[in-house]
Amino acid sequence: MRSLLFSLAWLSLPVSVCAQQNGLQPDWDIGVILGEMSDHAARLVPFLDKVDAKAWVAKGASETYVAQLQSSKEQARAMAADAKVLARNPEKLSAALQLYFRIQGLEQMIESLSEGARKYQDPAFADELASRSAENGTNRNRFQTYIVSLASEREQECAVMDREAQRCRSIVATEPPRKSTTGKKK
Repeated sequence: MRSLLFSLAWLSLPVSVCAQQNGLQPDWDIGVILGEMSDHAARLVPFLDKVDAKAWVAKGASETYVAQLQSSKEQARAMAADAKVLARNPEKLSAALQLYFRIQGLEQMIESLSEGARKYQDPAFADELASRSAENGTNRNRFQTYIVSLASEREQECAVMDREAQRCRSIVATEPPRKSTTGKKK
């Protein structure tokens, strides 16, 4: 029983304490990165407003650019909002993965828009668009490393919980049944 209480107490330790010992960045560090990523996404939206995809279509470009531009603006706004929300609870793995995939999708769409801008708008503008998108590269890489560390930490926690659950089950299964002292027949 004492070992069960010890196990439960150990499992209730704050995740951040365990995380710091295992190389996971503290919440305040990743919060700064998420804040910078949110700010970056917010700065992208006005720049994306300068892309004139409808004029590109008039010059023979595919209608797909119009859809990509609209989607890029929506993704940038969502990225800014999601990063702020995640900064309040950065250890939420599902939200971290969702934000990371959003970042990747936005970067791919901006790369396509840059190619369109180079061909249909202005090569200098295309370079600027690509440059502005790339500004987030360092933070994206740090965030990716954080996500991998967080996932690894969660796997380790699950493995410990599973081992403890198996150990507790084996203790309960090997204990003899308790003798009932109430309800004796006379």
